[in-house]
Amino acid sequence: MADKGVTLRELKERPVTDLNGVTAKKVEPLRKIGVTSVLDLLTVYPRRYIDRSKQIAIDDLTVGEEGMILVTVSKVTTRRMRNRRSLVEVSVADETGSMRLVFFNQPWRSKQLSEGDEIIIFGRLDLYQGRNQMTNPIVDLVGDRTGRIVAVYPQSEIAGVQSWDLDSLVAEALRRVMKVRDFEDPVPEQIRDRYRLVDRSKAFHQIHRPDSMQEVAEARRRLVFDELLRIQLELVQRKIQLEKLTKGISHNASGVLTAKFHNELPYELTSAQKRVISEISEDLESHSPMHRLLQGDVGSGKTVVAVTALLSAVESGHQGAFMAPTEVLAEQHFSSISKLLESMEVKDNVSLLEQRPLRIELLTSNVSATHRRELLQKLSTGEIDIVVGTHALIQDEILFASLGVVVIDEQHRFGVDQRAALKEKQSDGVVPDVLVMTATPIPRTAAMTVYGDLDVSILDEMPPGRIPIETFWVKDEQEAWESIFEEVREGRQAYVVCPLIDESDSLSVRSVEETFSRLSKQVFPDLRVELLHGRIKTNEKNEIMEKFRTGNVDVLVATTVIEVGVDVPNATVMVVLDADRFGIAQLHQLRGRVGRGSSSSFCFLVGGAGTAIGEERLKALVETTDGFELAEVDLELRGEGTIMADRQKGRNDLRLASLRRDREWVEIAREVAIEMVTQDLDLVRHPDLKEEISVFLEDSDGEYLLKS
Repeated sequence: MADKGVTLRELKERPVTDLNGVTAKKVEPLRKIGVTSVLDLLTVYPRRYIDRSKQIAIDDLTVGEEGMILVTVSKVTTRRMRNRRSLVEVSVADETGSMRLVFFNQPWRSKQLSEGDEIIIFGRLDLYQGRNQMTNPIVDLVGDRTGRIVAVYPQSEIAGVQSWDLDSLVAEALRRVMKVRDFEDPVPEQIRDRYRLVDRSKAFHQIHRPDSMQEVAEARRRLVFDELLRIQLELVQRKIQLEKLTKGISHNASGVLTAKFHNELPYELTSAQKRVISEISEDLESHSPMHRLLQGDVGSGKTVVAVTALLSAVESGHQGAFMAPTEVLAEQHFSSISKLLESMEVKDNVSLLEQRPLRIELLTSNVSATHRRELLQKLSTGEIDIVVGTHALIQDEILFASLGVVVIDEQHRFGVDQRAALKEKQSDGVVPDVLVMTATPIPRTAAMTVYGDLDVSILDEMPPGRIPIETFWVKDEQEAWESIFEEVREGRQAYVVCPLIDESDSLSVRSVEETFSRLSKQVFPDLRVELLHGRIKTNEKNEIMEKFRTGNVDVLVATTVIEVGVDVPNATVMVVLDADRFGIAQLHQLRGRVGRGSSSSFCFLVGGAGTAIGEERLKALVETTDGFELAEVDLELRGEGTIMADRQKGRNDLRLASLRRDREWVEIAREVAIEMVTQDLDLVRHPDLKEEISVFLEDSDGEYLLKS
C-alpha cells in the first residue's frame, strides 16, 4: 500500500515557523495577515499573474494609457518639498527603455525599493519635462522569480509583508510537502475524472508555480471545487441527518380543498406557481419534514402558494400556522388569507351535514385576554384549522392538536432551535413541514450556499396584467412632490421614506421627524400627512397604518418600518429620500409597497450617489423591476464577502471560489455532496474528507450554518 500523502489537517497543525526562512522577525507580520500554519500560507493564493511572454514593455505604452510592466530598479532618491511633503523618485528600466516613478508623501518607498529589485508596476504613463513618468503607481515586488509566469501575492504595507516574501515561503512549503509524500487527495478518483479535475498535488503546485495560464485555470477549478464541496457536504450531511432523525407527516397534497381553492381563484396560476406547488407537494407527501425556502419577487403570488400548502395540512386532518415578522403584517395576512378562503368548508363528523366552514383565526398581542384563552383552547382541541400570528406562536404557551404545516414570512433564520420549539408544540413529537418565504430575491448560488440546508423553490414569473412600476432617479425632490400632488388629487396615496428617525450631526441625510414637519407644514399643508417610525408605540402604529389602509391618510412619512409586507393597493407613489443610503434589496422592497392595485405607480429615488457603487445601484433600480436581476447586480457590486459573512463566522473557507463567477461549480458541488452523503451519511468511506471538513468548519460553525 502506498504511503499516505500529507493531509490538510497535518498542514494546519504544522506551524509556519517550521519552514526555513520564517525568522522570529517574520512571525508577527505573518500573523497579522492570518498566517500561523503551513496550511494558512498555502491558501494565500496569488491575486494575479504576470505572463512574461505577453508583458507590455515600456516602449509599448503610449502617453495617457494605463499598463502593467515588469521593470528593474536602477536608482532611488528621496527629497523634501517646500510643503514638507516627501518625494521619492525611482528610475526603472527594461530591455526597451527607461522611465521615472514619482511617489508623493510615501517616504517608505525608499526602504521598500532598492537598486536591482525586479518589480511590477501598474499606472498611467505621463510625459514630464520630456521624460516618461508614472505618478504613484501600484507596485508589486516579485523578487528574483524566473520562469514565464510570475505569481503576484497580496501585499500588506501595514503588516510589512511583500509579494516576494510570500513567494519564497510558499516555494519552501511546496518543496517540503512534495519532497516527502505529495498531498493526500480525499476526493474520489471517479469524481475527479467525471469533472476533469487535476489531483490536489498538481492543483497546489500549479496555482503557485504555473508554467502557463492554462495550468492556473486547471488548478483554480480544482481548488474552487474543494472549497465549495466542503461547505455543501457539511450542509447536506446535517440536513439529511435531521430528516432521518425527525418524524414528519405525510399529507394529502392534491385533495378536494386545494383543487377547489385553485378552481375558485379569479385568475390562472402562473406556470412558476404550478411548478413550485408541485415541488412543495412532493415534500408534503413525504414522511420527512419539509424545510423549504420559497423565493418570489413582490407580487409573484407567494401567498397563494403558501395557502395551498396550509390547505394540504387541513385536508389531511392537521392544522396550519402562518407566522409574520410583525403584528401589522400578521393582521394584513389574516385579512388577505381570510378573503381567499371565505367559501372553504372542511369535513366535520359532528355536524349533521358533515361539513363546516374552515376556521381561520388571528392571534396577536392585540387580542383580549378572554379571546386569547378561547383561541388557545380551540387550537389545542383542533377546532381552529389555520392560525395567523407572529413568531410568538411557537414561543408562548400555545399548544396545537396537530400542527401540520408552518409558513414563515420573511424570516430566514429559522433553524435548529426553532424546529425544536415546533416539535415541543406537538403531543406526538412529530415535526411539522416548514415553508420559509422571502420577497428578497437571493441569487441561486448564494441561496444554495447561505441557506444550503433548505431546499429552494423560485417564483420567477409575475402574474399577467400586473402594471410595472416606473422608477426615476432625481437629484431634486420637487419632481417627486409634484407627482404626489397629482396622485392625491386623483384620490390616491403616497409614501415618503427617510433613512433616519432624528437629525444627525455626523450624517448629512434627512430625518423622518424633520421631513414630516416640513412636508406637513410647508409642502403639503392641505393634505393629510402622518408620521410612522419604530419608536412609535405599537397601538399607535397600528392605528396610523389602519388610517392609511382605509384612505384616511394621503401621505405617510416613514422609516423602513414599511419595508416588508405593507399592502395598500391605493398607494401609487413611493419617494425614497437619500436613496443612496439604502441597499438594492431594501430599495426594491420599498418600491414593492406601491404597484399593488390597478393604477400606474411611480417610485422616486431622490438624492445624489456618494460613490460609484451607489450610482450603479440606483441606475440598476431605474433600469429593471426584476428582483432576481437586481439580486445578481447586488452580488456583483457587493461581492460575496458580505453575503458569506451572514453565513459563517470566523474563517471564510471561500479563498478562491466566487458565488458570482463559479455558479456552475456551486451546483456541481451540491450535486456531488448529495450523491456522496446519500450513499454514505457519516462519510465512513471518506474519512479524510470528513476530517478535512472539520479543519475548515468547526462544530460551532456548522451549527451556525444550519441555524442561518
